Amino acid sequence: MKGVAAIFRRWLESRLLPCDSMTLTQRNVYILPTGPGFMLAATLLLLLLTSINYQLNLGYLLTFLLAGCAIVGMHVGHGNLRGLSLSLLPPESQFAGSSALIGVALQSGRRTVRHGIGLTFMGSGQWVWADVPALGSASLHLAFTLPRRGLQRVPTITVETRFPLGTFRVWTVWRPAVQLLVYPAPEPAAPPLPNGEPRADGATTAHTASQGDYDGVRAYRRGDPLKAIVWKKMARADELVSRDTQQLQHSELWLDPRHCGITDPELQLSRLCAWVLQAEQQGLDYGLRLPALEIKPARGQAQQRRCLEALALC
Repeated sequence: MKGVAAIFRRWLESRLLPCDSMTLTQRNVYILPTGPGFMLAATLLLLLLTSINYQLNLGYLLTFLLAGCAIVGMHVGHGNLRGLSLSLLPPESQFAGSSALIGVALQSGRRTVRHGIGLTFMGSGQWVWADVPALGSASLHLAFTLPRRGLQRVPTITVETRFPLGTFRVWTVWRPAVQLLVYPAPEPAAPPLPNGEPRADGATTAHTASQGDYDGVRAYRRGDPLKAIVWKKMARADELVSRDTQQLQHSELWLDPRHCGITDPELQLSRLCAWVLQAEQQGLDYGLRLPALEIKPARGQAQQRRCLEALALC
């Protein structure tokens, strides 16, 4: 049964047009009875047969009253979704193995509240629910695990309501078009940064990360950032010193797969990702060399993002 369900989901997803926003209409909202709905139908049939057999006028009244309530509930439940607008909030890039949080904005132009709107990724079974206020909006967030790096499509989303009686399931299926960029998972216990390389002018290297020390240091000055303090020198010599960033500029820190000491391509990317985070945390200028791309040394969030994106798409 699970195999059949998976085949049906793939077939259904292949027929959906990807989009990052959609408005629910009678063309894309579906409705079927739930388990309690089928039980209610069987009960109504039993009441009807009993009323016919014994000619019970009150039985007819009860049967058709309950049937009328069920039909009205079906109409109300369908209207609870019809006209609702869905928009996908731009997702942020994440690391492989972590959970990505996808936000969905629900916008209602109706003058009454929409009750019990639920969202889930198709096949996951983990629902989040919200009421959408009249002429207002609500936001829901769904989480899913990112198994690998690269561009990944956001899973298909199911939107559902069983309001008001729970006898009918009203739902739609939404296939987002946006793709999420997933960075490689950083190596948990990565080795120190590789040695810096001399600049083209032949200046000596000031960065020696393999030993954890820095040749270019000076006495601590009030206002120096904490990440510039060389804590290992303080522990050994009981002297508070900071990195001399001007002297460090005489060397260039290049992150290259050849420096990783491992041959597995994915493990190399994982180590390079950890080194990018280390270099940025230490406030160093760093560059990235890949077989088909070279990013010049720099620092800052923009540089970190460029390097991580290159590693994700390598």
